[in-house]
Amino acid sequence: MTERAPPAAVQPPEQLRYAQVLVWGMRVGLAVLLLSFAAYALGLAESHVAPADLPQLWVHPVGRFVELTGSPTGWGWLALLHRGDIAGLLGIAILAGTSALCLLALLPIYLARRDRAFAAVCVAEIAVVALAASGWLQAAH
Repeated sequence: MTERAPPAAVQPPEQLRYAQVLVWGMRVGLAVLLLSFAAYALGLAESHVAPADLPQLWVHPVGRFVELTGSPTGWGWLALLHRGDIAGLLGIAILAGTSALCLLALLPIYLARRDRAFAAVCVAEIAVVALAASGWLQAAH
């Protein structure tokens, strides 16, 4: 008697789409992180804070560090993307935002199926991520 192999698992289209977007977001974010770190480490991009100054600055609380270095808070880092020590934040932002892009990519599938509940959950999750990233919640403190 020969044993049959188990049937191959069939993945729903929304799982495949989510996985595809997640893989590409991870690849892009990781590439940005690696390239920005290489530019920083090799001195190809000027730093906002000189690496030699970091040991003296790291001992301070974050508020004092920001004050001493003139480092941006909130989304201010976007204006300094040309700086080697700041550019890596773009890779982190891409990695952090990829889940929202994945959910956005699912919307057409759910809407085509008229699956309003799942579409609403995706929109709600995207809204929560966008609200958290906006900084409005911090400003309310």
